[in-house]
Amino acid sequence: MKRGFFTIMSAQFFSSLADNALFVTAVQLLRGAKAPEWQQAALVPMFALFYVVLAPFVGAFADSMPKGRVMLISNFIKIAGCLLMLFGTHPLLAYAVVGLGAAAYSPAKYGILTELLPASQLVKANGWIEGLTIASIILGVLLGGQLVGPILSSMLLSLDFPLIATSVDTAPEAAISVLIFVYLLATWFNTSIPLTGVDMRPMPQRLTALLPDFWHCNKRLWADKLGQISLASTTLIWGVAGNLRFIVLAWAAAALGYSVTQASALQGVVAIGMAAGAVVASMRMRLEDGPRVITLGIGMGILIILLIFIDNVWLAAPFLILLGALGGFLVVPMNALLQHRGHNLMGAGRSIAVQNFNEQACILVLGAAYSFSTGMGLPTFGAITAFGLVIAGFMWLIKRWHASNLVAHRAEVEHLMDIARNDNLHG
Repeated sequence: MKRGFFTIMSAQFFSSLADNALFVTAVQLLRGAKAPEWQQAALVPMFALFYVVLAPFVGAFADSMPKGRVMLISNFIKIAGCLLMLFGTHPLLAYAVVGLGAAAYSPAKYGILTELLPASQLVKANGWIEGLTIASIILGVLLGGQLVGPILSSMLLSLDFPLIATSVDTAPEAAISVLIFVYLLATWFNTSIPLTGVDMRPMPQRLTALLPDFWHCNKRLWADKLGQISLASTTLIWGVAGNLRFIVLAWAAAALGYSVTQASALQGVVAIGMAAGAVVASMRMRLEDGPRVITLGIGMGILIILLIFIDNVWLAAPFLILLGALGGFLVVPMNALLQHRGHNLMGAGRSIAVQNFNEQACILVLGAAYSFSTGMGLPTFGAITAFGLVIAGFMWLIKRWHASNLVAHRAEVEHLMDIARNDNLHG
């Protein structure tokens, strides 16, 4: 791997670390304010909101300037969201602003991989970036849980700075103050990301001109016989992963009586499984192997349903590791194949923006449905069961869709697989 790749990894690690710690902090902030459970569940779709709304623009924005600069700007937007939350803005609105920064960050984070590395290293690079991202999730949720816990929070609140008066009076506020410095560390790494030499594509004078271009790119990727399957699979898997962040907290509270600090450790357990699955996939899977792993998505849905029958943490831990491992093993080859097809069809930034639009729309829809169901009085276990059934059902439909393509469009699918295979060998 090129040296600049590891600078990108470092920047991504600390930015994602703060994102996930902030989620746990926001949940505790809402619980401390006695907010209803639906508002806590709504944090997930609110984070996804700007991914969906701004999808036609962020891809072109990422392609209009060096991607390291895009990542730098995005982290400052995240810091602005932290400051809003710290100074009294409703956590749902402030977390949406952090989501705005993440929406701008993601096309640059993934798009720079296709600019910096050959196709033969994309699966390995995705294994690195997903594995490190998942490591940041593990440490982020643990960090967030500890920052709002009684030990660290009391230490932070006891700090006294001469001549400086602050309004930080609660554990979540102290946690947010620390996380601002983590985002600043990520921005420091952003300043060292190298230029890739790829030509920039200037933003149009009229931003509305991007709408037809985005929808054309969206339709093009959905029409591609490999792109549509990898896009559908990654969309659903990230929809699951995004909402599992809250579902595990809700399940741990209902089944084990855990606090946010205790339950955050179980979130980390799921992420450990995803990291392990991602690493194994990066070593064993090739670019063209993505469609072979679709069945694992059905298994994820079934495991989510079985979660409601577990009330022992010693049984829950390996179960959650397995759940995460299935997702990690599935998403790495599918993500690499999707990036490959998108890069060939429309360019890195635009293809990642299309991917983010679909994935975050799925997170938003699934999260909104879960939040609505709990708001209407459905118990936690009932909402989790419905969520698992939806995931297993849709993954089964995607599997049937790919099988239908192999029958009706075999020549086209085999041609696209040959392109991926040859690029993997000679990239």
